[in-house]
Amino acid sequence: MPGISSLLAVLTPFERENFLPGKLFAAVEALSPEFQLIDPSGLSHEAFAAELRRINPEVVLACWQTPPLPAELPPRLRYMCYLTGSVRRLVTRTQLEQGFLVTNWGSVISRTVAECALMHTLACLRHTTRWTFLIHQEQGWRDDWEQVRSLFNRRVGVHGYGAVAREFLKLIQPFNCTVSVLAPDFDATAAQQSGATPAASLEALFAENDVIIELAPLNPVTAGTVTESHLRLIRPGGVFVNVARAGITDEDALLRIAREGNIQIGLDVFVQEPMPVDSPWRGLRNVSVTPHIAGPTLDRYPDAGMHALNNLRAYAGGQPLTGQVTPLAYDQAT
Repeated sequence: MPGISSLLAVLTPFERENFLPGKLFAAVEALSPEFQLIDPSGLSHEAFAAELRRINPEVVLACWQTPPLPAELPPRLRYMCYLTGSVRRLVTRTQLEQGFLVTNWGSVISRTVAECALMHTLACLRHTTRWTFLIHQEQGWRDDWEQVRSLFNRRVGVHGYGAVAREFLKLIQPFNCTVSVLAPDFDATAAQQSGATPAASLEALFAENDVIIELAPLNPVTAGTVTESHLRLIRPGGVFVNVARAGITDEDALLRIAREGNIQIGLDVFVQEPMPVDSPWRGLRNVSVTPHIAGPTLDRYPDAGMHALNNLRAYAGGQPLTGQVTPLAYDQAT
């Protein structure tokens, strides 16, 4: 019989109120005759595992503060609907291989990450960090304004072709840019659909474009692939933006190049987060920075909540799930 026999939501008050406000939470609660909500704040892994065994739900709705699932799952547990992104700390690959169903927010947040990439791109081209220092702290005005550039008709290179990259390509369509992409899955069909062209190599991507956007996933294959030699191929006045993961690049090399001041850099991600008070990244006038907030802004959290509700309804009705974490997706995730 379709439906969900028992549904356990493991959410802090903050997660519940912001991902599932009002009617969204009520709709989730109505999906199962056995619905329970527990707050995982302060729960040890052992205490959570014991509570999970006691409740023995068919479905778990999880979020950031949910502790990892135990290696031996309760007998009834079939599906974990995760409200946010990577599930690597919560479940094992073996559990997925054994048929345990897991979904996450999939591509729902991609447009907001792409939006942040566009924001950093425009900030770099317009040198907004420099003007912030000059106007607010030094009572200056338009010194060297001639160095400012527009995104219109620029050559843009994108490293990666996941959901965020595809959304980014949509966002920059009005700017009439010439775009090239380097990614294993960027084939002739993708090129035709996106209007971009395949880059011949990572070296070509960095050497032949005015703006480079880093959107590749971080995994054992991509870690450290953007080296100092690649970064030095960016011509003076060029832009490098990373809203993916800092570990894709050689961050020490990127910092050295940033200090030279010949290119503009936009970063939402850093190797050490939160950024230390004495971080050498602070105060660089050619670097646009945000504190790892490229994901959904708080007002867009319900997008992920609606996605989760749709998946729970699909599961209850025996329909296909969206954003399912397969073993392959698990391997490729950050």
